[in-house]
Amino acid sequence: MSLDLDALRRQLIRHEGFRRWPYRDTVGKLTIGVGRNLDDVGLSDGEIRVLLDTDIGYRLRVLPRIFPWFAAQDDVRQRVLIDLSFMGIATLLGFTRMLAAWAVGDYATAAAELLDSRYARQVGSRAVTLAAMLRTGAEVELV
Repeated sequence: MSLDLDALRRQLIRHEGFRRWPYRDTVGKLTIGVGRNLDDVGLSDGEIRVLLDTDIGYRLRVLPRIFPWFAAQDDVRQRVLIDLSFMGIATLLGFTRMLAAWAVGDYATAAAELLDSRYARQVGSRAVTLAAMLRTGAEVELV
């Protein structure tokens, strides 16, 4: 078979569009990318892992630039900050008291600030787990 995949890609992009944001197609199906029907097809496990790895890679590039103390953190606390950044980096930057305490190694205060937040009330046990990991620097059984 000698299918010209580049020509096919160009053709599909021209016909389906190239969308970064989900939209409703002409029959009301939630769609993204180049005609990916999320309502009926969704994402494969592999595609989900690619998205996750891309999101983690982005954070590993950005967080050390925003937080100079990030690289000096142990693995557990780096994972906590990465996890928290999934709320959105702009939102994370609003946790000024938590971040200020974290930056100077006052992990007990940083954890307390995390728990005393609207985020903690919204995510419940996730925040409890992250606060324990932040406070101790140790692996915590996910609640």
